[in-house]
Amino acid sequence: MSSRVPEEVIEKIRSSTDIVDIVGEYVQLTKRGRNWFGLCPFHGESTPSFSVTADKQIFHCFGCGAGGNVITFLMDIENLTFQDALSRLGSRAGIEVDIQAPADSGPVQSKSDHQLILMHEFAADMYHHILLNTEEGQAALDYLEDRGFTREIIEKNRIGWSLPEWNYMASALKRKGFSEEELEASGLAIAREQSSGYFDRFRGRIMFPIMNESGKVIAFSGRVLEHTKQDAKYMNSPESPIFQKSQVLYNVHHARGAIRKNRKIILFEGFMDVIAAGKAGVNNALATMGTSLTSQHIRQMKRFAQEVVICFDGDDAGWEAAKRAAIALNEDNFKVEVAVLPGKMDPDDFVRENGAEAFKEQIIGKPHAFIAFAMMHARRHKNFQYENDLLQYIQEVLQLLAGRSSPLERDLYIKQLSEETGLSQEAILQHYRKLENKTIERNRPETPAVKTVKKEPKRVTSLHRAERMLLSHALADPAVMDKLALEDNGIPFVSEEFQALYVQLLGFYEEWDKADFHKFLETLQDAELRKLVMETALSERDPEHADEEISDCLKHLQKHRVEQQINLKIQQSKEAEKQHDIKRALLLAQEVIALRKSL
Repeated sequence: MSSRVPEEVIEKIRSSTDIVDIVGEYVQLTKRGRNWFGLCPFHGESTPSFSVTADKQIFHCFGCGAGGNVITFLMDIENLTFQDALSRLGSRAGIEVDIQAPADSGPVQSKSDHQLILMHEFAADMYHHILLNTEEGQAALDYLEDRGFTREIIEKNRIGWSLPEWNYMASALKRKGFSEEELEASGLAIAREQSSGYFDRFRGRIMFPIMNESGKVIAFSGRVLEHTKQDAKYMNSPESPIFQKSQVLYNVHHARGAIRKNRKIILFEGFMDVIAAGKAGVNNALATMGTSLTSQHIRQMKRFAQEVVICFDGDDAGWEAAKRAAIALNEDNFKVEVAVLPGKMDPDDFVRENGAEAFKEQIIGKPHAFIAFAMMHARRHKNFQYENDLLQYIQEVLQLLAGRSSPLERDLYIKQLSEETGLSQEAILQHYRKLENKTIERNRPETPAVKTVKKEPKRVTSLHRAERMLLSHALADPAVMDKLALEDNGIPFVSEEFQALYVQLLGFYEEWDKADFHKFLETLQDAELRKLVMETALSERDPEHADEEISDCLKHLQKHRVEQQINLKIQQSKEAEKQHDIKRALLLAQEVIALRKSL
């Protein structure tokens, strides 16, 4: 696997990458002693058994056995090939990885994606330069500065300006050597309908780059200086192989550290809200890209924190979107709060009118609990003098409480409902219990037709311990493999998985003359074999008494093979007796006696 990429490049990427940082993007880690712990991403668990060791740059789950280094972690968590995982880590570290595919293979998707990212990076740099360093960009720069954008904010977010020319960027990209097919795939240019050639998608707009988790530009949103009926206020890049709105959260690369520090995400509707929040010192902010919150977004957020404050616009659409997002996050076991903006304001309006400090302290600093916000939402546009509005309000609140609240919360909000509506707590509680019973009934899993048998944990046998110990010595010292290769029994291992590892390790040592279980792990395609190698590498062995331990393991494995032969011959002897072949049955019985004596 690794032969396609020079070993010095692989080693440089390993040494430039901290496994704690990479794993921390997928798992919430807490430091205990020298190691970091969290919930395993490879199997469901409620108690952390997933460990990351910084000094050894490895991870291991004591529950499911998953383990490896930073490259194999990315391979397993993202279902990537070795080369793709290496390329992604290299991109993060600023190290170019040249993936050479076999001549008969199809196009490498990651290579294509890399080209699209290069195009967007080039475009972002050019737009940014035009804004800050040319006369053509001065009007846009003045506009931004008038709206409170400092030079620091502009540079941090790589904001730029696209010239109001038809094919300035398309021509520049073609001069850089990008093909017309790549131009169209990138979304930066559009094919002309009446003639050949391409024209720029973005013309005469302030350009806001959209970046992936590694900080690489994958798309743009362009804003006109003056909004007219002819031009949309914002124009976004179309979806492409590197940009899918349902999967992208804006500002992850900047906010990741602040989110870890605060253990909280501030979620906004759009990237402009994030930039406005940044002016107020709210640095743990993320935003969706003009779409509703999706399951992919939620899965990404779960990697960073379990607490979310939603801050959407104060208009009706913002309230509705906030409610949908709050319910989705609550159902995925997030602690959810909602920061409510007054009137129909958006975050940028509030910051400009009331100041950054007020936004941070009064809005973000004083969010409403999920149910409290739901009650505020249910009260909107209702008149309690009308019976229908009153009953609808109670119904909406109780439906959210049912199955989602603790007894303490239930009593608190039922009391509040009673005070607001004038209805008795008993009547409201009775209705609540009916709704709760319906919720429980609806969520109750169907009884399976066939009774499932609980899977027992795998028992570690003496045979497994002996094979693990023997492989542990072989992983640590190539000379041990030389000794094992001279054994009369051929492959010294009994179990199929250890036999497979033995054969692979022989091939590994033919290429490499020294032990390195990190490199060996990376040659294994099978995740189960990687688990076994990690379990083996972490097992106890005594280097000072290696010969004695190896000898004991070989004796135990030989004993197991003899016992297998005894059982086989006993079975064959019984079969011979059934067939009245007394002579063969006696011969087999004598062989059994001889084998037992050898033990």
